[in-house]
Amino acid sequence: MTALSVSTSSAASLRADALVVGVAKGPKGIVLAPGAEAVNEAFEGKLAEILGTLGATGAEGETVKVASPVGLKAALVLAVGLGEAAEDGYGLEALRRAAGVAARALAGVKKAALALPAESAEEVEAVALGSLLGSYAFGTYKGNGNGKEPVGELVLLTVRKGSKDAKAAVERATAIGEEMNRARDLVNTAPNDLNPKSFAAIAQAAGKEHGLKVEVLDEKALTKGGFGGLLGVGNGSTNPPRLVKVAYTHPKAKATLAFIGKGITYDSGGISLKPAGHNETMKCDMAGAAAVFAAVVAAKRLGLTVNVTAWLALAENMPSGSATRPGDVLRMYGGKTVEVLNTDAEGRLVLADAIVKAGEENPDVIVDVATLTGAMVLALGTRTFGVMANNDELRDNLHALAGEVGEQSWPMPLPAELKKGMTDSTIADLANMGERMGGGLVAGLFLQEFVAEGIDWAHLDIAGPAFHESAPFGYTPKGGTASAVRTLVRFAEQTAANGKA
Repeated sequence: MTALSVSTSSAASLRADALVVGVAKGPKGIVLAPGAEAVNEAFEGKLAEILGTLGATGAEGETVKVASPVGLKAALVLAVGLGEAAEDGYGLEALRRAAGVAARALAGVKKAALALPAESAEEVEAVALGSLLGSYAFGTYKGNGNGKEPVGELVLLTVRKGSKDAKAAVERATAIGEEMNRARDLVNTAPNDLNPKSFAAIAQAAGKEHGLKVEVLDEKALTKGGFGGLLGVGNGSTNPPRLVKVAYTHPKAKATLAFIGKGITYDSGGISLKPAGHNETMKCDMAGAAAVFAAVVAAKRLGLTVNVTAWLALAENMPSGSATRPGDVLRMYGGKTVEVLNTDAEGRLVLADAIVKAGEENPDVIVDVATLTGAMVLALGTRTFGVMANNDELRDNLHALAGEVGEQSWPMPLPAELKKGMTDSTIADLANMGERMGGGLVAGLFLQEFVAEGIDWAHLDIAGPAFHESAPFGYTPKGGTASAVRTLVRFAEQTAANGKA
């Protein structure tokens, strides 16, 4: 993993293999961002002119390399675009993305320095987090020499090294960045290696490392407890389901949050088999469980004064002679019955069991995270997740928090009239399918049926942004993205600061 440090050294005097500066699009051409002053001086004030000659425009995500002059100790200067020039400071997301682009462009380099705008603690954190996320690479299955190694060391140049808030900003960025990269690793791991049992073992190991309490319900405990949703989805697989509880408690906490993650380690669709072209990336269907797991570990590492519990609803959805059939009725944990009309609508079944179980502990808020519906991708695209809730204030708050940390989200309704298709089952309390139009909202309404009275609940459908299949951008790689982790951590921080959710 890339090492990150902070220095107040001059950009001109620091020894490194590469030196990163920010550039932007000004009204009359390319302009240099704060942090590049010493570098520009080494170029005799002509750095912007030279970069322009090489084709640089300052556009977001653009990179241009130029050999260093005699006055710099770094061998190479990398200019990274920040987008439109800003007189009153660059946005934190622009800094995160620029740092991520630079870190990825420097793969194979041993040491690089970042001379990007980093005067405030918030800017320091943004550059630190973006660089850690941008340097991420998943190389578990690649042979030696197949692909460049991530940049070995990044030195963040700032005038705030000695301040406590700058130090705290780097520590926070490191904790969140490392846990996001843990979630990415989980999502990217091949499904023949990551199944419910092995995922549970990873959670147990992390619990031991970080002092978290981890409880695992195996197939015997799930059968005894009557977890019909988890068992019904997992019946067709040789890898039985698990329900994993990962709990962080703080002695001074005044509020408790429950984060629930859909953890389908591979989703074939079951008997309602997905067609070719729709199942190749279905190892990512456990991204919700990875997100809530990473968020709780991050909360522990940050020492937040809030109790946070992650519930990982883990199963593998496969077709076989023992698999649940369309038309079967499952008795869920808590007693409700569900007629299964489509076995590929399985995520809501495992989440429903976990929601009821989590509700027994009477948390202040439940937030579930899931790659739940293709309908949400059709509605919002591949970079935005939907937010639904039984409390409009909670929904709007989570949407706002997502924006604060650089995650794209959109508040979605839960129209009561869409319940009818689910409640029309002639043989069960509910059907796991309803109206075809508004399918993402129907899934949210289904989950709401399992939330205990008096508990605030929100649902994040991350089906679009959880797994990025196109070219990398900003600090986002191809593959697992760790969608929703930052939003959950920010919500936990807010709850800790307010003493209530």
